[in-house]
Amino acid sequence: MSFITFLKKLSVPVITGGFMIAGTTALGLCTVYTDTAIVALVGGGFLVRELIGYAKYNGKEKLNGKTIVITGCNTGIGFETAKDLAFRGGRIIMACRDMARCEAAAQNIKDTVDSNNIVCKKLDLSSFESIRAFCDDFNRTESRLDILINNAGVMMCPKMLTKDGLEMQLGTNHFGHFLLTNLLLDKLKASSPSRIVVVSSRAHLRSKGINFDDINSDNSYDKMKAYAQSKLANVLHVKELAKRLEGTGVTAYSLHPGVVDTELPRHIGVFYNPIVLFLAAPFRYFLFKTASEGAQTTLACALNPAWETVTGKYYSDCKEKEPSAPAQDVDAAKHLWDVSMEITEGKRTF
Repeated sequence: MSFITFLKKLSVPVITGGFMIAGTTALGLCTVYTDTAIVALVGGGFLVRELIGYAKYNGKEKLNGKTIVITGCNTGIGFETAKDLAFRGGRIIMACRDMARCEAAAQNIKDTVDSNNIVCKKLDLSSFESIRAFCDDFNRTESRLDILINNAGVMMCPKMLTKDGLEMQLGTNHFGHFLLTNLLLDKLKASSPSRIVVVSSRAHLRSKGINFDDINSDNSYDKMKAYAQSKLANVLHVKELAKRLEGTGVTAYSLHPGVVDTELPRHIGVFYNPIVLFLAAPFRYFLFKTASEGAQTTLACALNPAWETVTGKYYSDCKEKEPSAPAQDVDAAKHLWDVSMEITEGKRTF
C-alpha cells in the first residue's frame, strides 16, 4: 500500500473517531478514558481490517482486441469490474437498464482510464423482449465476444413480477441471464477461448433446493427465500452450462463476491434509513467490502489464465470453494435447464 493510499484509508477512522468524541463531548459523556477507548476501538478496528484484508486479483493480463459484456455495471461491483477491464484495454459493452446512469458511469470510466472503447447498450433483464433486442443488436454489430459477465441482480424486493409475469428475483437474476447467455452462445463459441462469469452469492446456501412445484412463488412468497433460490439457480445454471459446453472452448464460472457495500440491498428499508446509515458507517467500513474489493473474484474468474480450462466451478475470495449440496445436484441442474428453456421460449407461461 502506498503512503498516499494509507493516508486516505486512515482518514476514515480518524473522522469517525472524531465524530464519536465530538458526540460524547456534546452529550457531556466525554472523559479522558472515553476518548482513549474510542481512539483504541476505532484505530484498532482500522488496523485489524487492513491486516486481515481481502483477496485481490493481481494478474496483469491485457485485453486489447477483446470484447466484454457486463450487465448491471453503472454502479457497484459491475462498475468496478468494467473500469478494471477497460484499463486492461478491453472493449467494454455496458449493458444496463437505466441509460442515463449508464452513460454517466461510462463517461466516468473514460475519464479515469483514458479509453473511448466503452459502449452503452440498453438491457432490461426483466423483459425477454429487451433481452432479445439487445442480443439481436449485439450479434449484428459486434464481431466477437470474449467474456460475458452476468453481474446484474435484484435482492430481497417485495413481491413483484417481470414484464413476462415471472417473480422478479428469479426472473431477473436467473431467467433473464439464462436467455441472454443462450442468445450470445454462438458469438462466444466463435471467439473461443471465451468465458461466462455469473455473479451468484453465498446466500445460495440458504436455499434447500429449487421449488419446482412453485417456481414462480405464486402460492407463497418470502423475499429472502426467493433471493436465495435465484442465487442457487445461478450456480446450477453454470454447472449445467459447463457440461453442455464441453469441447467448445467456452468455460463458465459462478462466484460469491463477498458482503459488499453497494446499492444491491436497496429494497431492505433499514439499510437506507439516514439515521441507520450514519450510525452504521464505521461498521460498514470495517465489516463490508468496498465495491472494488467485491469485484476481485469476478476479475479472477474472467482473467486468471490458470483457470482457462477449468469450468463449472464456484469461487469466493479468488479461490475455488465448495457450494451447497443442492448446488451440486446434477439432476436439479438439468431439470432447471429444461424448465428455463420452456419459460424463455414461451412454451410455459404464468
